[in-house]
Amino acid sequence: MRLTVYVNGADYTRDVEPRLLLIHFLRDELGLTGSHWGCDTSNCGACVVWLDEVPVKSCTVLAAMADGHRVTTVEGLADGTGLDPVQQGFAACHGLQCGFCTPGMMMTARWLLNHNPSPTAAQIREAISGQVCRCTGYENIVRAVLWASDHPRRPA
Repeated sequence: MRLTVYVNGADYTRDVEPRLLLIHFLRDELGLTGSHWGCDTSNCGACVVWLDEVPVKSCTVLAAMADGHRVTTVEGLADGTGLDPVQQGFAACHGLQCGFCTPGMMMTARWLLNHNPSPTAAQIREAISGQVCRCTGYENIVRAVLWASDHPRRPA
């Protein structure tokens, strides 16, 4: 089937198998390998992207379901003039170790901050509760999101 998806500010039209998952479309068809494919069961959250600005686990969404919609991946967080504060916070606060869960965590964190610019640590933990990090123990991830909340995006 033929689909057109608006990804990180650009339109892409491709012929794909109807059963192709969005994560595979992004990684294999578009070369956007920032989002990771982890557990194959939608438990880990490493594959979180936004579909029309709503976080989704892209391993549970067919590419066909994104036809005509906007998708944002971790590559789309940076605005061309610098990293998003969430990305900066993960670096500044050591919010990653192996980095496998990081793209999904960042997408969820940015969505949270877009809807609640000053979340508490408990609200951050709740927001990322659908994602698994096997390395950090989450403390530095929470610190990274709190750092980002203290360093909002500058208007373009």
